[in-house]
Amino acid sequence: PVANATITPGALAQPVHAGDPVSLRCSVQVGSAPVTFTWLRDGREVARGPLLELGDVHVGHSGTYQCVATNQLGQDGHRVFRALSPELALTVTPRGRWN
Repeated sequence: PVANATITPGALAQPVHAGDPVSLRCSVQVGSAPVTFTWLRDGREVARGPLLELGDVHVGHSGTYQCVATNQLGQDGHRVFRALSPELALTVTPRGRWN
């Protein structure tokens, strides 16, 4: 079964400014392949895959991000295991004109 899903970087430099590039990677310490990754923002699915490339973020990217790692064990694939990463809060602040 998958276990210990983590997001790196685990802590973003706060505050993140609009226009900053942000990439998050999800990984598991334990888990037989194939492992699938799903990204949630505020509980809603926003992407799939181990890497979440937000690119140059804007205020609309703010929210709580979480990664869900899933794999299946057994020849029939009926046993599905899920591991949720800790939540990562992302706050994007508008870039002021003085920057």
